Amino acid sequence: MNTADTANDPAARPPLRIIIADDEPPARRRLFDLLDEMEESFPHRVVAEVENGKAALEAAQRGADVILLDINMPEMDGLEAARHLLKMDNAPRVIFITAYDQHALEAFEVHAVDYLLKPVRRERLIAALERAKPLTAAKVEALPRGARRFFSVSERGKLILVPADDVIYFRAEQKYITILTADREYLIEDSLTKIDEEFGGHFLRIHRNCLARANLIETFERDATTDDDTQWVVTLRGRDERLLVSRRQHSVVRGLAKRVSE
Repeated sequence: MNTADTANDPAARPPLRIIIADDEPPARRRLFDLLDEMEESFPHRVVAEVENGKAALEAAQRGADVILLDINMPEMDGLEAARHLLKMDNAPRVIFITAYDQHALEAFEVHAVDYLLKPVRRERLIAALERAKPLTAAKVEALPRGARRFFSVSERGKLILVPADDVIYFRAEQKYITILTADREYLIEDSLTKIDEEFGGHFLRIHRNCLARANLIETFERDATTDDDTQWVVTLRGRDERLLVSRRQHSVVRGLAKRVSE
């Protein structure tokens, strides 16, 4: 059998490894049953069934070709999971599953992102699996989204998820950003400006190279290590280090520290 014959013969293709990610058990069961009906004409293997995006990412690191990814899920939704998948080597292709109305789907259609509308139909599922392509950063960034719940860090070929609620501050250093948590530091490639916009005041810019968690800022005081009366620092609750405040941010940080101390 030549290469062309192999490509056209379903039985000759290696089984597609599929992850089903949906927080509703009946929806997962329907997808599994539809796939089961397609087994003869579309060889595949369901390697995991999970209920949120975080679990989907963990399953993807064990190996998969395609994720059927619901959009609305607890802990981590499908859109955020897709953003983190971009950090993975050999990331699986994504087919979004959604109950969004037609207006909300326009963004998916304009950017040629594969999606299936609930309830999923067998013919549409087959077509989506046949044409599924890897996501690109441009496509993912263009989709509607809210603030992420996690930051993804690639370390030694593994994807680590850092909860946004655990971040104490971000500090930009050349092309990288250092994330500090109570346990350790992480390095990511991102933009302080984008993070600032994304979290809308959850983190406060105290310097052009630093965003600190607003609810941890405890004091605003002169820097005792210098004779410069214009140099001020903040202290963070439960932390020993003092972070430099730029002159441009003095009034904002002073006001926040005063409200905290009252």
